[in-house]
Formats: sequence, structure tokens, C-alpha cells
Amino acid sequence: MRRSVLAFLLASLCSGPLSAEVQHVANTGFIVENRIQVSDDVATTWQTFVEEVDNWWPKDHSWWLDQGTFSIEPRAGGCFCEMASDGRSAEHMRISFVDPQKMMTMTGGLGPLQGMGMFGALTFVFTENENGTEVVMTYRVNGINPDGFAELAPIVDMVQGLQIGGLKTFLEAN
Repeated sequence: MRRSVLAFLLASLCSGPLSAEVQHVANTGFIVENRIQVSDDVATTWQTFVEEVDNWWPKDHSWWLDQGTFSIEPRAGGCFCEMASDGRSAEHMRISFVDPQKMMTMTGGLGPLQGMGMFGALTFVFTENENGTEVVMTYRVNGINPDGFAELAPIVDMVQGLQIGGLKTFLEAN
């Protein structure tokens, strides 16, 4: 199963631009960080992040591709969820902290990491600056992986680059 998950994640890398930095790898997990800079103000960036996630999150990083609809409930206990038209649903992550227009933290395991028993904290920090807004996406993942995390961390990092890159691309197009 580990090889099929790695193959899936590697195949995902071919679907768009990458911006990646593995910050730390240990025996029990890893930390990855991706940054984007957009010209929009922080209020617009936050609103798009929360209210239009279905438009910017890459559909090839979902359970049901174009059949799924993403949503974020921006409150503690809220859900970053996906619903299929036939009633299937998935909780990608649980919202654990919200400071509107500044920070949101979600917890859980994204995609194949759920099935691997991985758990993490995914934090988005929004900072307005002279060029618009910088969004920093940091994922701290822990768990047990018999093969370690040296190969997995860069793959997850690149996929995260695609995901946050979707927000940048959507904002730049609108």
C-alpha cells in the first residue's frame, strides 16, 4: 500500500506549478511550508480562501474529482469537507482555530495520509504587505511510517505547493 500511495502522490506532482520547502524531517513526522504572494488585499484573499475553496482547490486532489464540492466552515469545530452529488462525503480536515483574515488551523490527514494513519496541523497565515497579501501554508505531520519520512515529506510538500498555488492562480485570474 505504501508504494501505491507514493505513486499516487508522485503522479499528482505533474498537475501544476510547484513552490516547496521541507523544513524538517524526523522519525515521527515532518514539517513542510509553502508561500504565495498575491496582489489582493487580505480581506479579499481570506474571503476567497474560505468562500470559494471549491473554485481554487485542485479537483485532482479530491476524492471525487469534478463530482465533489469543497467547503470550509470558518469556525472552531468546522469542517473542510467535500460532498459528492450522490451523497458521499469526506471530512478532509477539522477546523481547530480561526482568527479571521489572519490565521486558520485545520487538523487531520489530507488525502492518502488519512489512510496511512497520519495526523497533522495545517496552518494558513495571512499577512497584508505593500504588495498585497502573503499566505503561508505550514503542515506539521506526525505518525508512524516504516519507510520513514525522507521520501514522503518532499512529495507532500510539492502537492501542498499545488494546492496553495490553486488559490494564487484563482485570485490572479479574477
